[in-house]
Amino acid sequence: MEKFNIHILGCGSALPTTRHQATSQVLNIREKLFMIDCGEGAQVQLRRAKLKFSRLNHIFISHLHGDHCFGLMGLISTFGMLERTADLHIHAHADLQRLLEPQLEFFCKGMPYQVVFHPFNPGERTVIYDDRSVSVETIPLRHRLPTCGFLFREKPTPNHIRRDMIDFYGIPICMMNRIKNGEDYTLEDGRVIPNSELTTPSDPPRAYAYCSDTVYLPRIAAQVAGVDLLFHEATFTESEAVRAKQTLHSTAAQAARIAKDAQVKRLLIGHFSARYEDEKALLEEAQAIFPDTLAADEGLKISL
Repeated sequence: MEKFNIHILGCGSALPTTRHQATSQVLNIREKLFMIDCGEGAQVQLRRAKLKFSRLNHIFISHLHGDHCFGLMGLISTFGMLERTADLHIHAHADLQRLLEPQLEFFCKGMPYQVVFHPFNPGERTVIYDDRSVSVETIPLRHRLPTCGFLFREKPTPNHIRRDMIDFYGIPICMMNRIKNGEDYTLEDGRVIPNSELTTPSDPPRAYAYCSDTVYLPRIAAQVAGVDLLFHEATFTESEAVRAKQTLHSTAAQAARIAKDAQVKRLLIGHFSARYEDEKALLEEAQAIFPDTLAADEGLKISL
């Protein structure tokens, strides 16, 4: 099975602590790296995770609060010092380009690569990236600034060839791709060998949903239904539900309700408030509603 790994670089909220880094994650999908949010210190965490800088070509920013994007300039500068030549693509609200371009001109003039901005409207559900391996769709959220999450859907892979049957029928190599993609094969005597005899089904495509800072939004469940892993912010416990609503954040119980309603396979909670000495209370609250819940932590890697 091809790689589909989620690496947690940071899972804290806005106030810095010694326990958690600011929000950032990296997905490794078939050896392509995609970063989601880039809080302070993300590039150091990237090194600690032993992820190759050269494979990171796309960064998705959920919203323009500092704990989700203050690490960008440092990372861009480091890429320049590493003599990167491949374009770096940043997908974000249009205001990010307006904010970063003067800094790029001042700090990064003459870099050997280009930073390419891809603005989108966080309030609209739309596909903002698509290649042969994966598509990325926005999940409109509600926070104090225009905010969205991201839904990564793996593309289906071709069927697996049954080598024993290929040899048995003497099928030429030039037919392999067509058979992988579902074609039957016709022998010289006119017999048709159904594709189901020549291949085994490929692994089902996987999906990961990332729901950044947001007030509790039950409508999210419909868009993320059935995903293999849902990350949902869980800044507070239910005892702070009023505070969560005031700041347009979610509680661990609310994250779990989304996961339960969406019938996802697993839930990962994060973006923990600095007020908690550990995440035990948050995790237990979520697990009481949705048992298959994990708490994010720096260095955690989850394979789908």
